[in-house]
Amino acid sequence: MLILYSKAKIMKTIIVPTDFSPVALNATNYAADMAIAVDAEILLVNIYTIPISYTEVPVALISTEEMKKASESELETLKTSLEHITSGKIKIRIESRMGNTVDELEDICNTAKPFVVIMGAKGKGGIENLLFGSTTLTAIRHLSWPVICVPPGKEYGTGIKKIGFACDFKEVKESTPVSLIKEIVSVFGAELHILNVDYNNKDFRSETPEQTFKLHDLLKDIKPIYQFINHPDVEDGINEFAETNNMDMIIAIPKKQKLLEGIFKPSSTKQLIFQSHIPVMCVHE
Repeated sequence: MLILYSKAKIMKTIIVPTDFSPVALNATNYAADMAIAVDAEILLVNIYTIPISYTEVPVALISTEEMKKASESELETLKTSLEHITSGKIKIRIESRMGNTVDELEDICNTAKPFVVIMGAKGKGGIENLLFGSTTLTAIRHLSWPVICVPPGKEYGTGIKKIGFACDFKEVKESTPVSLIKEIVSVFGAELHILNVDYNNKDFRSETPEQTFKLHDLLKDIKPIYQFINHPDVEDGINEFAETNNMDMIIAIPKKQKLLEGIFKPSSTKQLIFQSHIPVMCVHE
């Protein structure tokens, strides 16, 4: 007896956390355009907490039922708007939860196993109130899934054709997310640029040539292009190169390269992505 097994296509999922702010909405639009391009579905997520008035006895300012109803209503409105904008080309699901944003988001990710999580850079209140921006930073630090940070005003446009991977050529075999990089390059049909920032060979070590060859061997089938950037500052060097050479996205390993502070510190000029309007995909080793 012949049994035929059909290979059902597994739909990629893009998770989009939102606080319904303009920056989050921009990230949602970016995600929707990406979903159309890579044939993925969108999961819109709003995670809320109950506001508390801290008097002598803490009092909830609004009931749990009211918060949940408001969250679900705003999600439905956003879903309807996206369905209209995308002419129904993508499947859109919504999920509303109460609790700690990153804990709940991690639980959702572990269930949905997303292709990527896409978040805005800053939330309600702009630079004076970086609540959602802080959430994005915490998500990058703790989520094991790739997180794309979309700076304010950035559009998906014609897609992702040039990807830069920030690399310091240290312990490349242990620290390079080879499978993820290959998948991302393949899905977008993109050109991969390896970005190494050094200043007058200050960081050159005896093992650097060997590490360079190891990385080349790991990624040779996707034919990366190597860019050696002579600049005293890593973030500014990447930023300037990305701007000049029209990079569409940067892949970074923030924990290893200590880029998080430079990416998010509002008082710094080293805002790798938010000043240059280039999305950064943050991944873990």
